[in-house]
Amino acid sequence: MSPQTLTITIDPDAADAPFEQVRTQIADQARDGGLPVGYKLPTVRGLAEDLGLAANTVAKAYRALETDGVIETRGRNGSFIAAAGDAADKEAATAAESYARRVHRLGLDRRAALAAVENALRATYGANT
Repeated sequence: MSPQTLTITIDPDAADAPFEQVRTQIADQARDGGLPVGYKLPTVRGLAEDLGLAANTVAKAYRALETDGVIETRGRNGSFIAAAGDAADKEAATAAESYARRVHRLGLDRRAALAAVENALRATYGANT
């Protein structure tokens, strides 16, 4: 992938829905610096047409990315890459804090709480990561 070029490939046979593939690929490219902060994304309709997807599919991905803080939409000016790493780190910290408080209230000890997290991470990222 060349710098500042959005590259998305949709795999129709993938387990993830097309909107999730779009969301993940944009988030990953923003996080690794391939799409710098301020990079203007294609319009929903333009990207949908390029990828052979329905506009609602791309719109759903953009909404999820905006909720995650990866992109920001500036009305008619379009959607832009935001400070994805900072937003993702902040959201992860908030989720971790919420989880820690919840399992503490449930009476789990530290070892059981960590085991639950490890199991969830293995299920999400795969056993070999």
